[in-house]
Amino acid sequence: MSIARSELILGGQKSGKSARAEMLAQSWLQASPDHRAIFIATAQAWDDEMQARIARHQADRALRLPTMRTIEEPLAVAAAIRAHSQPDCLIVLDCLTLWLTNWLMPLDHDALDLNAIEHAITELVDVVKSAQGPIVIVSNEIGLGVIPMGREVRAYVDHLGKLNQALAATVERVSLMVAGMRLSLKDKER
Repeated sequence: MSIARSELILGGQKSGKSARAEMLAQSWLQASPDHRAIFIATAQAWDDEMQARIARHQADRALRLPTMRTIEEPLAVAAAIRAHSQPDCLIVLDCLTLWLTNWLMPLDHDALDLNAIEHAITELVDVVKSAQGPIVIVSNEIGLGVIPMGREVRAYVDHLGKLNQALAATVERVSLMVAGMRLSLKDKER
């Protein structure tokens, strides 16, 4: 499995996005004993179900990729990438959908700062462009369904669509996962 310098993996829920990211990490780790991999997780456990889901994902990932280090970072993903990006280290960022939710749905709604969100998006795109090592980014494609009724949900879908577009323009490879199958949307030759 070839590793691009940067890849955005899009798809619906349970489409195989994270599985592809993990396969890329596994391939990277197997290519050289000097290679490392870091998983940047953006999920937060807001309720019991999400807490159990996160624990299950952590346990499953530890079995499949025991040498991959996990960093929990719900907001400052650009800083985490900057701190850990090295030529010998592949970074998996999973997932942008939850990262954007963390920005757009703060516990204190009065704390919502659209300028800070735009800055965070710009910073993320810039850090992906300048990453020293390979980076794999997972995000949901949620704009294929019906238009949501609520103003906040429509705004979220708009923000995520713009974020996905900005990253797709930046990365070398864009993959769309459907039913566990990869469709190549963009693949720059090295």
